[in-house]
Amino acid sequence: MVNGYSDSAQDRDDSDVERAVRRHGAVRAAVEQGLLGQDTPIVGLLDVIGIRESAARLRAAFDEVTAPGTPVLHAFAVKATPLVPVLRLLRDEGIGAEVASPGELALARAAGVAPGRTVLDSPAKTPAELREALALGIAVNADNPQELDRIDALMRSAPSRSPLGIRVNPQVGGGSIEATSTATATSKFGVALRDAGAREWVVRAYADRPWLSRLHAHTGSQGIPLTLLAQGVAETYALAEEINRRIGRPQIDTIDIGGGLPVNFASDATAPTYADYARALREAVPGLFDGRYGLVTEFGRSLLAKHGTVVARVEYAKSAGGRPVAVTHAGVQVATRTVYAPGAWPLRIAAYDGKGRPKEGPEVIQDVAGPACFAGDLLARERALPLLQQGDYAAALDTGAYYFAHHYAYNSLARPGIYGFAPDGNGGVVFATVREEQTVQEIVAESGGAHAGALTPLRAPGRD
Repeated sequence: MVNGYSDSAQDRDDSDVERAVRRHGAVRAAVEQGLLGQDTPIVGLLDVIGIRESAARLRAAFDEVTAPGTPVLHAFAVKATPLVPVLRLLRDEGIGAEVASPGELALARAAGVAPGRTVLDSPAKTPAELREALALGIAVNADNPQELDRIDALMRSAPSRSPLGIRVNPQVGGGSIEATSTATATSKFGVALRDAGAREWVVRAYADRPWLSRLHAHTGSQGIPLTLLAQGVAETYALAEEINRRIGRPQIDTIDIGGGLPVNFASDATAPTYADYARALREAVPGLFDGRYGLVTEFGRSLLAKHGTVVARVEYAKSAGGRPVAVTHAGVQVATRTVYAPGAWPLRIAAYDGKGRPKEGPEVIQDVAGPACFAGDLLARERALPLLQQGDYAAALDTGAYYFAHHYAYNSLARPGIYGFAPDGNGGVVFATVREEQTVQEIVAESGGAHAGALTPLRAPGRD
């Protein structure tokens, strides 16, 4: 069971099975076409068909529960997979962008995402970030009273067409992973509604500012059950109703419910689905979908995770304490959360032989290690797999979000190349470059290579 939903083989739909088949074909083709090999021992692969299907299912799930004509913006959380070609693909599939930094906004703009389909969320927006967003007409959710003061000043100097709102923390509690629970009593995000005087402050803020038209909350992501997600949305909806009632006009016209749909990392099954979540919301908050409010969602991990795979060559196969260890080229640099918090972020590992074919044979308890120089750099511990041998490939599954696009430069390990793939129509696979592999020269440049002698002239005063 995953978040209350079965992940057995019987519950997988055809698309889950087809996704696994496409993955097998892509790994084999990557070896055959030279994307993987001795000179390129690690790559990230993105399933373009799967990404398109996820976007379509998201749109369909909310279309099913919303009143006809309801404006709905699905804004992809760029932090999940900050790659320009991915953002462009999602844009073409009707998905906007939720950004939380100047860099993410620049990526969204480079991908051609329109300002009107972009939302800026961040707990630390600078005046320059706010000024740029308001000048472009990008939606902004103010995180706290001090930020709202800055927006006040900007609106007085140059009124903006940006949809503006306040992020609130409904304080409904956390899930199984503390770091991804954003609606706890002491979360750093938003205005904490249950703190003394906070709810009344929010109501007054809207009453004093007719240009505030949105309300935003995000309960959390991985480890948050659907019931808690729905509770957070219900609290936010109730506040919007209260504000409009007390002000005496429908000033809040859009509710941003955030994202947070958890991902099943235990099998190929997609569980829960967007349809599951939309139905849960309709049952918990029926008024949200009656057409009086526009909707914004901010899903990230659930759109991309199942459609990415990190594949790494086994450089050496050894044994320690009687346990086999496969030393690969994928570790902390691409799976940082898994390495440092394996209990919260376990990954499935698939074994492929040297030709990229699914490996067969009896399962053996073994460790799958990464290349970094510390003992804890393990993708998997005591995992039952066909025995990985030198020249085989280990694939870390469900890594399309928060993995190979979030490089951790331990040991100055290079960022892997990333390739999207799709069937070529003739029984083969076609690849497209998403991001090129980082070169050693680029590592040197990023590490101050142009300033190699900058420190040597600096000495304590009076010393030669």
